Amino acid sequence: MKRSGILNRHLAGAIAELGHGDGVLVCDAGMPIPPGPRVVDLAFRAGTPSFAEVLDGLLDELCVEGATAAREVHDANPGAAALLTARFPALVSVPHDDLKALTATARLVVRTGEARPYANVLLRCGVFF
Repeated sequence: MKRSGILNRHLAGAIAELGHGDGVLVCDAGMPIPPGPRVVDLAFRAGTPSFAEVLDGLLDELCVEGATAAREVHDANPGAAALLTARFPALVSVPHDDLKALTATARLVVRTGEARPYANVLLRCGVFF
């Protein structure tokens, strides 16, 4: 049994399969998910687990070279916007509809229980060397 890190076997396994350039969408409970990407649904109840909690757990495990979020987060969800800009100084902002379209290119979608709007980010995996 794993001692630390991500204990969810479905998420840990999906992370192990990621490679350089793969997309990982971390999203709120309301984000529409198109057919295609592998989905690990962590949502339990509204707000649980939170977007911040899941994002930080993933960042402890992944090498990330870029991140994209919806422009609308800045006005509609200042808490998520502050979290994203703190974690990703070079965060790319696109219209929410563009982010939804980009979701189809993700290799993995991790759905949280977040119930605040626009708490979504598409991560681009990097390499550790």
